Amino acid sequence: MNRVLITGATGLVGGHLLRMLINEPQIGHIVAATRRPLPVMNKVTNPYDPQLSDALTQLTEPLDTVFCCLGTTMREAGSKEAFVLADYTLVVDTAITGLRLGAKQMLVVSAIGANSKSPFFYNRVKGEMEEALIAQDWPRLTIVRPSMLLGHRESQRFNESLFAPIFKIMPGKWKSIEARDVAKAMLHEALKPAGEGVNILDSRQLREIAKAP
Repeated sequence: MNRVLITGATGLVGGHLLRMLINEPQIGHIVAATRRPLPVMNKVTNPYDPQLSDALTQLTEPLDTVFCCLGTTMREAGSKEAFVLADYTLVVDTAITGLRLGAKQMLVVSAIGANSKSPFFYNRVKGEMEEALIAQDWPRLTIVRPSMLLGHRESQRFNESLFAPIFKIMPGKWKSIEARDVAKAMLHEALKPAGEGVNILDSRQLREIAKAP
């Protein structure tokens, strides 16, 4: 795996993952498509546009792997339409770009509780996103469903501040997880010998993978 695409590189998981990709010898080149320009970084090409889909359409060079770490909250998005754009449309656009450029595997951050039939809007959109990617018939698709993410954000999310103490003591897959562990697990899975089909990982599994040497 030499050439990778990442979207969501300015987010909590994506920021950790981008740094890990830069430091990973097996990665030859990173295309980090963003809405705002990134600082100059080794191995990184940064197509950017306030309309992320427009940045993705600029890409023409072949890819091997796609990472998507896009995600927001209803509070941050401001409306249902804006949330769907960030957590469904742009994720699918990322996947379409990867397939167009020959990528054979995709790894995407979803959420615990993702279910297209959920009565909760957030979980339903996440589930619909997962189903859309599965329908694309990727040779290899890894969906990670973390619980509450831990880590430093420039602006703290209100619900995360409120519920963080509770999620830290939850059992199994419900227990909160460090964003860097999610990123580490995603990179570990991407570098594994090629497999096939859809693999869905929860927080408990992600923590175990992140502990691997």
